[in-house]
Amino acid sequence: MSLQSTSLRAALAAAALSLTGLALPAHAFSDDEARRAILDLRQQIQQMTTQNQQARLQLADQIQTLQHEVTTMRGELEKLRWEQDLSKRSTQDQSGGSPKQVGNPQEQAAYDQPMGLFRSAKYKEAAAGFGAFLQKYPSSQLASEARFYQGSSLYASKNFKGAIQELQALVQADPHDPRAADALLVVAASQIELNSLSGAKSTLQRIVKSYPQTSAAETAKSRLKLLQ
Repeated sequence: MSLQSTSLRAALAAAALSLTGLALPAHAFSDDEARRAILDLRQQIQQMTTQNQQARLQLADQIQTLQHEVTTMRGELEKLRWEQDLSKRSTQDQSGGSPKQVGNPQEQAAYDQPMGLFRSAKYKEAAAGFGAFLQKYPSSQLASEARFYQGSSLYASKNFKGAIQELQALVQADPHDPRAADALLVVAASQIELNSLSGAKSTLQRIVKSYPQTSAAETAKSRLKLLQ
């Protein structure tokens, strides 16, 4: 091999090494850019995922709030319907004849006074008035009516425990009283207000079973569906 050929090969090798050395930094720089791009992309994806999770949580909270508001509105509407129904029933004679009257004018006046308060939506005063009437005339022909309206007044004034006590006493004293089914409806409504749903269901089922031919039984059936 000639000296000239050897020198040429050495020069070519040196040139190749020089080119390789120059290419390495450029290659390393491209990898760094790619890594940064990947890291940036991962960060963006993570941020988007976090934002989506927060958005879903906020949406779930909003849906829950709306559901609660709808439930509350339904409850208020149902309560309003019940109060309207109670007001309607209070003007009806449940005995099938004319409203009861007694011969003693003082006794009749003692009953009419709280009844006027009841019809004027002065329920606390009415409850007290009916209570006073029952104390003074416990054996009156108007006693069961007075006890019914006393319990209804207690319910309307949000004394739910008192309403239950008075109206259950009415039904216990005479299960065949014309007001018994309606009295149990008020008992059930009071139990619902006290969050005693099992007690309310039991009371409503009792109405349906014991007083099937009454309008109260139809109301009880519709309320049982709402409590399912």
